[in-house]
Formats: sequence, structure tokens, C-alpha cells
Amino acid sequence: MEESVTRLEGAIEAILFSMGEAVPIKELSKALEVDEPTLEKIINNLIDKYDAEDRGIKLVKLEDSYQLCTKNEYYDVLSKLVNMPKKHVLTDTLMETLSIVAYKQPITRQEIEAIRGVSCVHAINKLVEYNLIAEVGRLDAIGRPILFGTTEDFLRSFGVQSMDELPVISPDKIEDFRQQAMEEVNIKVET
Repeated sequence: MEESVTRLEGAIEAILFSMGEAVPIKELSKALEVDEPTLEKIINNLIDKYDAEDRGIKLVKLEDSYQLCTKNEYYDVLSKLVNMPKKHVLTDTLMETLSIVAYKQPITRQEIEAIRGVSCVHAINKLVEYNLIAEVGRLDAIGRPILFGTTEDFLRSFGVQSMDELPVISPDKIEDFRQQAMEEVNIKVET
């Protein structure tokens, strides 16, 4: 009998943990094939065990349902983790794509790819996931392609208050970049 109670306790924990929300006693009873009064006794013993032990979780009753929750005394630790800024790794490809969006916005994926010369789907998806760029509208053209622009998170991440604070690229540098691009194209064509 003791082994079956321990197994039921484990099953209750597994269900409540995996569901992540309150589960009605009727559903627990059906899933575990145990009558409700017996199940409630086992759950009440589990509640007492969690309360007695120095654990980070507790089992709570919410009307006719039960849920696993974090103990209140651990909220300060959790809030530090939840509020911790996420660090994103920006590869050269992502930085290049982000720079194009920042300086040419609003811009379509096709325009970015024309500038970079390669597909940018992955880079754009990552930058959207990192919330550095977002959809800002649709181009009034065939297919109505999505227009991308930078976000407030972009400004915060790069320590600028507006797009006007981005460094201005001198005409000489632009010409140098154009020359380098032309040389790369010629090299690729010759090989």
C-alpha cells in the first residue's frame, strides 16, 4: 500500500508540474483512477509535506482544483531571474543586416538581400526575435512586401535616443564601400 501511495504522489506531482495550472480534482481522479476522497487525503498529505520541508514549491488548493506554485518567500529570487536582461549574440551577418535596416528603413527583405547579395531570411527572423527590428508596414507594390524598421529596443541596446544619433557615414566612406563591393563582384565573376 505504501508503495502505491508514493507512486500516486509522484503521479500527482508529474501531472500538476506538467500542466502548469490548476487541475480539477475530478480530472485528477479520472486520470489516476482513484476515488476523489482517497485522492484528496493523498493530496492533503502532499500539501503538509511541502509545507514542512524547506522547498521552493508548494501545493495549493484553489476551489476544487490543485496547483503546484512557487513559495512566496522565493519571489525575490525569481524576479531577479525574470528581470535579468537577455543577452543576444549579434554575429557579423546580423550586424550587417541590422545596419542596413537602421540606415535604409523602412526597407523590405528583398531590398536588404539586394544590398547584401545573399538571402537574409534567417538574419531578419533572428533580429525580429531579438526585437531589434519589427514590421512597420507594407510596401504598396505587387505582393505587398513587409517593410522593416528598428524598434525602441534597438535604440536602448545601442545607447541612442533617436535614429538621428546614429553615426553619419561620410561620402568618401560610401564610395570606398562601393569600390570594395565592385571589386568583390569582379573577383566572384572571374573565378
